Amino acid sequence: MKNLLFIETSTKNCSVSISSDSKLIGFKEINSENFSHAENLHVFIKHLFKEAKIDIQNLSGVVLGKGPGSYTGLRIGTACAKGFCYSLDIPLMSINSLEIMAQGITVESNQLLIPMIDARRLEVYTMILDHNKMIVKNTWAEELTQNSFTQYSKDKTCVFFGNGSIKFKSISPKGKYKFIDKEHFPSAKDMVKKGFELFVNKNFESTAYYEPFYLKEFI
Repeated sequence: MKNLLFIETSTKNCSVSISSDSKLIGFKEINSENFSHAENLHVFIKHLFKEAKIDIQNLSGVVLGKGPGSYTGLRIGTACAKGFCYSLDIPLMSINSLEIMAQGITVESNQLLIPMIDARRLEVYTMILDHNKMIVKNTWAEELTQNSFTQYSKDKTCVFFGNGSIKFKSISPKGKYKFIDKEHFPSAKDMVKKGFELFVNKNFESTAYYEPFYLKEFI
């Protein structure tokens, strides 16, 4: 059995989980407007190991939500992950935080998944995935207008979600798109399947040179 630690701190949601191979065995998160990652991250991890009855020395790898998102949040998560990887000599892996958001959403074959993370003003970080979670268009920063995403809605239904989608809903043509109103953030519980695949395929980052995917800095 391979024990993996998952860390997601790209938004105000501080989220961690542990898996045994591809099975989720522990999960903690808190969604705080105060970005309490520095206070909570190590406490959550300590509690997870204790509850799962796993010795930290038996950790096999760390999977990190790499962004885009909050500069400060990403730095905190990265420092924590690197600390484990260096001290235990285990591999570091990463998953796009927008892609993590899409893992917990199920849509039909004629629909596109469009996760959005709020940036600033009318800007969002976004990507487009099909119903199989395959990337149609990779990550970019979109300055939202009424005409944003029009080209993708000609023969597909666009499904928007995430805290950035609230801004787009307020300016988009009524009835043209589908919005998931429930608050949705990248969560460590949705990283397990893809993270274990990265581990099995040895798709590792260089711990020494790894940097988060900021896209745009200092938000």
